[in-house]
Amino acid sequence: MQTKIEKITPESLREAKNLIDRGEVVAIPTETVYGLGGNAFDDNAVKKIFEVKGRPNDNPLIAHVHLDYDLLKIVDYDPPYAKKLREAFLPGPLTLVYPSKGKVSPFVSCGLDTLAVRVPAHEGAQAFLREVGIPIVAPSANLSRHVSPTSALHVYNDFAGKIPLILDGGECEGGIESTVCDCTGEVPTILRPGLVTREMIASVVGVCEVYTPDFKAGEKVKSPGVLYKHYAPKCRVKSFLRKEDALAYYASLDCSRAVLCENLETEFFRKAGCERVYDLGETPAQMATNLYGLLRKAEEECDELVVLEPREKEGVMQGVLNRLRKACASEDIKR
Repeated sequence: MQTKIEKITPESLREAKNLIDRGEVVAIPTETVYGLGGNAFDDNAVKKIFEVKGRPNDNPLIAHVHLDYDLLKIVDYDPPYAKKLREAFLPGPLTLVYPSKGKVSPFVSCGLDTLAVRVPAHEGAQAFLREVGIPIVAPSANLSRHVSPTSALHVYNDFAGKIPLILDGGECEGGIESTVCDCTGEVPTILRPGLVTREMIASVVGVCEVYTPDFKAGEKVKSPGVLYKHYAPKCRVKSFLRKEDALAYYASLDCSRAVLCENLETEFFRKAGCERVYDLGETPAQMATNLYGLLRKAEEECDELVVLEPREKEGVMQGVLNRLRKACASEDIKR
């Protein structure tokens, strides 16, 4: 199969719709990461996404819809606080989980009676969703557990020859996946942190809880992105909380290596003689935007990546650190 990368135009949108109508999978941009999109009503299309990604079949998908789509076609109950959250944050990087009406393919929610729904802010994504006119399930367009893609080229590197079309909407500005918030209870509960923080949600509806899964007790995965090892580059990744420990470990390595750290620490590592120092950024927003691109750069340039955790831990940084820690989940963070 030939994989084409096409800029978003009326012609490429029509081509994408035709492919979706035939049960194919199309990669689409969002403001967070690129997604691997298929018809949410089509069992075979949904199963194809799992197969192409190599995604575990107990990891639910998110349905993407355009801003004016009637949610009550696919969700069973829309709590008042969810309406407030949509008014405040959508379109944008927030996924809301509702009781499902059972209209989409049962493979979307992996046996759960809920449905995660997102309204992306990316203009190209909105144009695509309006063109197709149906909910599109679209997990990140990367091989399972690999670093998520923030450019069309990232998608191509993972899926060349496996999908027919990648709609090129440029570099993603958000950089990490959407916040996932459960709206099936009395109060909203964050299942996966992201760019919309607990504090932001609480400021709109008064309260917001954070859920901690217990897979050892046999709980099912309620949200994408909560598996232990995730977002991982092909090189080895080891994370530290103290820069002196990170530097000592870097110096002990006998392989091609690099350091990843926030901007204010880059001078320390460069003066210490580190040849490759990746600047994650100065602000939480910059760090979110830069993270995945730098993880992919690391796997191209070195055998091991030494990470110094940023100092800030709250707000958007909870989402950044969540992704960073999962990228090196096979290794303990050295404290």
